[in-house]
Amino acid sequence: MERRSLLRAAVLGGTSAALGGTLWRGAAYAAPAQPGTGPYGPLGSPDANGIRLPAGFTSRVIARSGQRVGTTLYTWHNAPDGGACYADGTGWIYVSNSEINPSGGASAVKFSSTGAITAAYRILSNTRQNCAGGKTPWNTWLSCEEVSLGYVYETDPWGTNAAVQRAAMGRFKHEAAAADPVRKVIYLTEDETNGRFYRFVPTTWGDLSSGTLQVMVAGSATSGSFSWADVPDPDGSPTATRSQVSGSKSFNGGEGCHYADDTVWFTTKGDNRVWQLNLLTNTYELAYDDSLVNGTAPLTGVDNITGTSSGDLFVAEDGGNMEICVITPDDVVASFLRIDGQSGSEITGPAFSPNGTRLYFSSQRGTSGSSSGGITYEVTGPFRS
Repeated sequence: MERRSLLRAAVLGGTSAALGGTLWRGAAYAAPAQPGTGPYGPLGSPDANGIRLPAGFTSRVIARSGQRVGTTLYTWHNAPDGGACYADGTGWIYVSNSEINPSGGASAVKFSSTGAITAAYRILSNTRQNCAGGKTPWNTWLSCEEVSLGYVYETDPWGTNAAVQRAAMGRFKHEAAAADPVRKVIYLTEDETNGRFYRFVPTTWGDLSSGTLQVMVAGSATSGSFSWADVPDPDGSPTATRSQVSGSKSFNGGEGCHYADDTVWFTTKGDNRVWQLNLLTNTYELAYDDSLVNGTAPLTGVDNITGTSSGDLFVAEDGGNMEICVITPDDVVASFLRIDGQSGSEITGPAFSPNGTRLYFSSQRGTSGSSSGGITYEVTGPFRS
């Protein structure tokens, strides 16, 4: 994957938009691209599910809150949120959180090699407002509670092993997690207006029962160098974890988090930014900043984020015009899909099947605008590999 530095190419929306001659450190932008010249082309008319997709892509509904999943007897949870996919023999599993408080938790859907739904079941119960989370290299799902003094729960996507509370990973308003197998740490975002960016260093890689919680220390600028400092009291009481380390960097509403190739990206919803940490040089900068594109970019309300083997980042919108947008390795930002008629909802849980040909995600509140109206989708098509 080619590592991004700064958003230095054209931003594509309904019309093409040049972003000026220079930005940030004087990096010149390329000539503006024409409308619809993102990697997948322009969006078409809404399909039967109300989703606008590029040519060659199709959608189907996988599950609806309060209804049975496929031909199974399992009833899908309300307010579907963060998710991930896991290989299961020749098939796969999609895991999805439930952002309900109380009784949040998480569920899973199992697919055959042809994409047929073969099972659905609960993998986590009796937790609070499970928002995002992250996949571990040892194939568990970290489900994060987005509440004050919330926990991380390690769960089994196959539903065989009981979920385990991982208190050592800190108690705060957890959002997302991303595993880094090179440095053997888990990165964590915090959904507070003055939240922090953390990493958890397990005592033993693959065992999250003990370890050290650290927080990112850096200046107030949007780029520079950073370091890590231990959080003295990960329990977060009586002093919140974000207030324990002098010099720790504040972020406005941490959301999604994704790791690949010595880089970790995370989003902040309060200022519509995508941040990028270069873990080889211990430097950070912006991969995307909505305020610097004068409202011309398609991406607004940044939230969950995932990536592909091609180096594309897929960013879901928390509201906006209900799009998933793609940011390419050469810094083109374009709409990949849009859901019509669901302005009271948000897009959550984007995750690719193991072979990269299917994208799963949810509309958390669907057409009703209520948590009981959630819809989980699958999009199939010629994704870049």
